[in-house]
Amino acid sequence: MMTTKELIQSYYDSLIRKDSKWQDLYSDGTVFSDASRFPMRKLFSIFSALLILTLSVLACSMPGAAGGGDNTAMPPTGMLSFSTPTVGTNTSTANTTPVAAGTMAYHYARLSDPPRTQVTDADGHWLATFTDNAYTVTLSGEERTFTEPNAKDPVISTVWVRVLPVPFNGTVDENWLSHALNDHSPDVLAIAMQYITGAPPITDSNGLQFAGNASYGPVAADDTREEGGDFNDYLGIAWTFGGITHQPRVMFFRSMDCSGFMRMVWGYRSGLPLTYVPNGGKSIPRHSWEILSSGPGIVIIPDINDSQVTDFSHLAPGDLVFFHAKTEAHDPQIDHIGMYLGQDTAGNYRFISSRQKADGPTMGDFGGNSLLNGKGLYAQAFRAARRF
Repeated sequence: MMTTKELIQSYYDSLIRKDSKWQDLYSDGTVFSDASRFPMRKLFSIFSALLILTLSVLACSMPGAAGGGDNTAMPPTGMLSFSTPTVGTNTSTANTTPVAAGTMAYHYARLSDPPRTQVTDADGHWLATFTDNAYTVTLSGEERTFTEPNAKDPVISTVWVRVLPVPFNGTVDENWLSHALNDHSPDVLAIAMQYITGAPPITDSNGLQFAGNASYGPVAADDTREEGGDFNDYLGIAWTFGGITHQPRVMFFRSMDCSGFMRMVWGYRSGLPLTYVPNGGKSIPRHSWEILSSGPGIVIIPDINDSQVTDFSHLAPGDLVFFHAKTEAHDPQIDHIGMYLGQDTAGNYRFISSRQKADGPTMGDFGGNSLLNGKGLYAQAFRAARRF
């Protein structure tokens, strides 16, 4: 017995065959100007059949239709075979009761220091980590290589970093997770790399360039680069914070200092709220020391007596890292901010930041290695970390 779809298709085909002149039009593209060659009755019948056929096809393709199936978004093929990254110390056992999300069974484990939820699949492969009171989520994804000419060793990683719409409250939104695992758009790490030296310009639909090679700032009288460029200076647009509008400064066009760079990546590009002055952790403030003391999220590594950080076990890609890099006396002591990318192929802990000597965002080693470990300038200046 023919299905409804087959019957409609048969009727449609018979109508086409009954009118040879329409068949000629259909095959060679000739436009007929004589309306009498197409009786209105036939035109009405043909268009009716086309409409019914279209509705039938749509109905057959809808979720739940015969022959269909679950169309819940799933991680891309191969994603689940990636090995588990180090994201902290596991101090608890996994929940043995899986929670289904479509055809995917998610397993959860509560971890501590910091408090967080780790998500794995049925085979124990790591999928994601959600940190309590933080927007940041680390996810398993396709392998990527982060490098630039001045970086001695690249970072090759399967960890992706994305941002929740609200800080994590202890309950995983499985719809958000399924979508995030299947999302191939640039994540926070990839966005940061869109501003290194030689990065091509990227514009929006209105022609506004929002990414591409960024400078640190204009050359000052002492031949150093001036700091002070915020994300809106790079963009060349005005921005209002708390009712006060900040106009872009021409001298800082296409320039961002270290905190301006992080505000671009996490705020303007990734959607976290921005402020110019601290507001109790609700938004990203303007300066590095303010972001450490009162930015969104939680402090992963506290600044203890201005001492060098040497324990990296709590770090995860995407964490903000803070430095006391200037040698002259100043208060507050935190004077530089960057973002941890992951371990490079030499096993070093590599970060990206916007710096004066490199004249802009870099993960390279010009003017100081971009490493948190060792005896280099930034390793010795590393003081604290925050997870947004």
